[in-house]
Amino acid sequence: MSDVVPVPTTAPLSEGQRIVDTFVAPSKTFADLRRSAAWWGPLLVLIIVSALFSFGVQQKVGWDKVFENNIHQSPKQEEQLNQLPPDQLASRKAISVKITQVISYVYWVILLIFTAIIALLVWATVNFGFGGTASYGQVYAVYMYANLVMNIKYILATIALFAGLAPDSFLQQNPVGTNLAYFFTDWPKWLIALTTHIDIFEIWSVVLTVIGISIVAKVKRGTAAIAVVGWWLLIVLILTGVAAAQG
Repeated sequence: MSDVVPVPTTAPLSEGQRIVDTFVAPSKTFADLRRSAAWWGPLLVLIIVSALFSFGVQQKVGWDKVFENNIHQSPKQEEQLNQLPPDQLASRKAISVKITQVISYVYWVILLIFTAIIALLVWATVNFGFGGTASYGQVYAVYMYANLVMNIKYILATIALFAGLAPDSFLQQNPVGTNLAYFFTDWPKWLIALTTHIDIFEIWSVVLTVIGISIVAKVKRGTAAIAVVGWWLLIVLILTGVAAAQG
């Protein structure tokens, strides 16, 4: 990525134009965030796509099956669960299934909270570490727009569900084959966790975030990449370590 950060002077963009330009001309969207850091457009898309995906899972897989598939990925937890008396097993399963369903439908809220945390880390790094000038709201908006591409992944997953994806092979945390982990489910758990994040859409989102941060913070793209990619890699490594400990 070039160190030159073009900030075109254009007319204000509508929310719809911002969304479209995120895919075809991202610099225009991110430059417009310096005028207004509103991000209700990506939020609306996130809520709609999340609801459609959850509805597809409920209709075509079922929450009981989702829970069973998830627990199969954690042999230790599955063994502990199967050692419970039948009544306790049924009760624990019913509670877990309900929690899975609720989390699925409010996942967009969880994502907003996670985005708030990572945006805070990147904002502090860029502003106080590299002399950037972005507001926290602008950095948060960059993440919301950059994450728009992740919706494509879940749209594809929803289409696959209604096209007849086998319920036995469905994993809610990795529902479509955009990364190696999807195709090699017998890998060690830590390796699955790592390669799940080496994902076409996740990497695309990271690249967009670098572009956006460089524009709103008025720093070189290499500098923005150090902050954005650095924190992303750290989070991926932490999640990989957690998976290794559980595996």
